[in-house]
Amino acid sequence: MRSRFFIISFLIIIFDQLTKIYFKYNSYDLRVLQLHFVKNYGAGFGILQNQRLLLILIPILVIFLIFYYLKEIKQENFAFYAMLFLLAGTIGNLIDRIFFGYVTDFIDLGFWPVFNIADISNVVAGILIVISLIRKE
Repeated sequence: MRSRFFIISFLIIIFDQLTKIYFKYNSYDLRVLQLHFVKNYGAGFGILQNQRLLLILIPILVIFLIFYYLKEIKQENFAFYAMLFLLAGTIGNLIDRIFFGYVTDFIDLGFWPVFNIADISNVVAGILIVISLIRKE
């Protein structure tokens, strides 16, 4: 079952990277949603702008903690899937930071900072962590 963890994480990372590549060269205005290329040199909500080294080191630490914690959780529960989504989201944005110096964002709702698939994966992870803590898995 651990192989499922890595396969799903890998597929999310691939989807994240493919969408980032696509929207570097294409944009769409769908009234309530704009899909366009934005360079994000900071973290969420624009914090830590131009702190590239820090924004590379923190995700690396998170990845190590995920692998450490993964041994402690039961397979196929909320915490398991939370770690899966967190790993995928963390690696997806880390790839951008290492290779480009910024994270590619492209989903623009107009009222929220522009984000990407890796960010969605991290939010899903956060929700699953909260559910896991409430259920005390």
